[in-house]
Amino acid sequence: MPYKKKTAREKLATPHNLPEVKPAPEIWGGGTMVIPHPMQVRELMDSIPEGRVATLDEVRISLAGKNGADIACPMTSGIFMSIVAQASHEDKEEQGSFSVAYWRSLKRNGELNPKFPEGIEGQAKRLEAEGHSITHRGKKAFVEDFEKYLFQSL
Repeated sequence: MPYKKKTAREKLATPHNLPEVKPAPEIWGGGTMVIPHPMQVRELMDSIPEGRVATLDEVRISLAGKNGADIACPMTSGIFMSIVAQASHEDKEEQGSFSVAYWRSLKRNGELNPKFPEGIEGQAKRLEAEGHSITHRGKKAFVEDFEKYLFQSL
């Protein structure tokens, strides 16, 4: 039987033994680190209101605080953010609407995420529709003055 790749929605629904708090690597400052549950990442991304944005760093700070850890794992947090974006896009394709406005979630320094569905072009289009200005620098794109629009209530 050929292997069938899981959809992003299936990945979100898979039972996980997460969140898990464990020692953080010294390279990331030591202390404690949470490996979040992907649905925690989804919940935070879904809480960002129209006209606002949040970077992966803000999401990670909130995840760490909610789980009593010093930091949230940057790798798994970023992976889960991409899975949430893809799952929302799958919802749009199959049900006609996005389940999460994932385009409001940015990389560090307000950078758009090329790993999101439709790449930076799709993310830029949706952010511009919400009133944001986008600046292109080479292959990268950024929300102008993103600090003014940061949603700090994650």
